[in-house]
Amino acid sequence: VMKKWNLVIDIAKCFNCNCCTLACHDEYHGNEFPGVASGMPKHGQNWIRIEQRETGTVPMVEVSYLPTTCNHCDTPPCLAAARDGAVVKRDDGIVIIVPEKARGQRQIVDACPYGAVHWNEERQLPQAWPFDAHLIDKGWKRTRGAQSCPTRAMRVLHVEDDEMKRIVAEEGLEVLHPEYGTAPRVYYRNLKRFRSLFIGGSVAGAIAGVVECVDGARVTLEQQGRTVATARTDAYGDFRFGGLDVDSGAYRLTIAAERFAPASIDVELRGESVYLRDIALAPRPAAAPEATRGAAPHAVPLQ
Repeated sequence: VMKKWNLVIDIAKCFNCNCCTLACHDEYHGNEFPGVASGMPKHGQNWIRIEQRETGTVPMVEVSYLPTTCNHCDTPPCLAAARDGAVVKRDDGIVIIVPEKARGQRQIVDACPYGAVHWNEERQLPQAWPFDAHLIDKGWKRTRGAQSCPTRAMRVLHVEDDEMKRIVAEEGLEVLHPEYGTAPRVYYRNLKRFRSLFIGGSVAGAIAGVVECVDGARVTLEQQGRTVATARTDAYGDFRFGGLDVDSGAYRLTIAAERFAPASIDVELRGESVYLRDIALAPRPAAAPEATRGAAPHAVPLQ
């Protein structure tokens, strides 16, 4: 049993500063590390790249970022595709495309289902981020990307597999595309943030003929008669329910606020988040005459 290297990336902490990308470029462009990596091209490649996702409608928009790189898989497809020892899986978990042996082997690029292996046309060489193995071998405890990250979104762990399994379970970590069956050593925290949608809106109502934001209204999100979540509108009348699955179907929102009649609206969630602009609440009906008291109030459909 030995310790192996793993990388944990927290999506909630990444704000697209690109420090990790630049640190990686600084380390590998114009430098040669025999047995680990040949020089990275000046343009056209990011061995650590950051994907961006936007969802929602102005003014309610959610932006999230996903740093991606070589996953240093325990079952690497690139290793299976390589010839003559061009790809090695070290005992410490790091996958290396050996530059002295990989020249001309473009099938290594094609074999990676994550698109994390790049083709250097000038050198006719497949290349990927080697977990800064040349620095690790000198005693470094963190990679250049992890060191440069101002929010500590990247965390390097050198632990035994059993300990890593415990951390994965305890922190709810995930890997990209587990269905590929490659057993990556790059893990993600809050990955759902990059994949999920939200339902939000802005609630307003007329008081004494003046339309204003409704603060403190109770909003309930239901699906198939089950309460999914509840929220209170803020000072601007806004609310938002996040972390909802793509194509999760029909929801119902119900809104209750003092001085206004209760209201509800049906929402269909498909491939994009839903922002309900200017939900107008109707004034609460005046007290009913004695003969009709006790009748149930009716919900005013939202526009």
